[in-house]
Amino acid sequence: MRGSIRKRGRNNSWEITLDVGSTPDGRRRRVYETVRGTKRAAEARLHELVAALGKGYYPPSERLTLKQYLERWLRDYVRPSLSPKTSEGYEHICQHHLVPNLGSIKLSDLRPEHLQHYYSEKLSSGLSAQTVRHHHMLIHKALETAVQWGLLARNVADAVTPPRASTKEMQTWNEDEVITFLEAARATPYYALFHTLFFTGMRRNEALAVRWCDVDLVLGQLYVSRTLHVLKGGQIIFRQPKSGKGRMIALSPLTVTVLREHWGKQAFERSVLGTVLTGDDLVFSHPDGTPLLPTTVTHAWTKLVRRTGLKPIRLHDARHTHATILLKLGVHPRIVQERLGHSSIQITLDTYSHVVPGLQEAAAARFDQAFTTRYNQQRTEASRQNVGSLSAIVQVMSTKSQN
Repeated sequence: MRGSIRKRGRNNSWEITLDVGSTPDGRRRRVYETVRGTKRAAEARLHELVAALGKGYYPPSERLTLKQYLERWLRDYVRPSLSPKTSEGYEHICQHHLVPNLGSIKLSDLRPEHLQHYYSEKLSSGLSAQTVRHHHMLIHKALETAVQWGLLARNVADAVTPPRASTKEMQTWNEDEVITFLEAARATPYYALFHTLFFTGMRRNEALAVRWCDVDLVLGQLYVSRTLHVLKGGQIIFRQPKSGKGRMIALSPLTVTVLREHWGKQAFERSVLGTVLTGDDLVFSHPDGTPLLPTTVTHAWTKLVRRTGLKPIRLHDARHTHATILLKLGVHPRIVQERLGHSSIQITLDTYSHVVPGLQEAAAARFDQAFTTRYNQQRTEASRQNVGSLSAIVQVMSTKSQN
């Protein structure tokens, strides 16, 4: 482990840099700390840090504020470990909310009441309960990391109750509404995309990242291996799916037909531009092959929904519609989980619990029907036996009377 010291500005301020190895993706990992005072004090702090990190913990600085810690946490943990899109979201919350309100508090002085008051203030300012819960999750994770690094003895966020977010009722379409919408979408460049979303349950950004090499139109399969994200400044990147692993989705014959027609149309557009459609090209893109922006697709969806006059639902609700229809058709929740890419079947059951009552009633009716059929069969057989016995008795009585 190596370290260095450099002077910062004209004041007696020194920046300590520690080289503490590499991140999982091979990048150098460094820890930074600012010390105010003499160079000798900075050297003493450097020796302390080297010795402590060699033993597996990070000795806290008495002057370390929450602002300074969050900056270090974002730099040393969030950016190397999480996706760029998630990192951007965390940095936004820290810079625009946590730091302006709590940043001046020393990390060691942070108390549960500070966080509870912060949540109350954010709710009063107009933020939703769900958004404030996101802030709580972030600060809880940040403080949990501080405990792991040896900067804190306990996570004070454990003693804070975040606001309870109200659950919004899920909006979905039935089969007739889906057909109406897709018929209206035929005249738009997004017909194949919207059809695929309804018939596979993929997330929007997953569909926008699919390449032709991920689709097998012979076997009727589509492999979800990545997702598209747009960073600040318009940079487009591709990352692993939300669950962290890929999945295979079986395509219906109708979807295979739609994608075959879409491939032919796309191949013609490329030929007009003097290029050839390849397996590495995106399935859903602009005519020149450049990626579609997620916001553009969402705006096109919203306009088309308004034009059709159907019940308004979000683009993401196409995914919920797919799952809801499958469950109502009696498809096992485990299959629905696999198609949606949920990490566990419990997430699927919790998300679509509104469908469960109908499934329970249908199951009870089918169970009752099975027994009713058998019961009626037994009664019919018993009736036949009784009729047979009665006929035999009548015949015997008739013979005796004749004698």
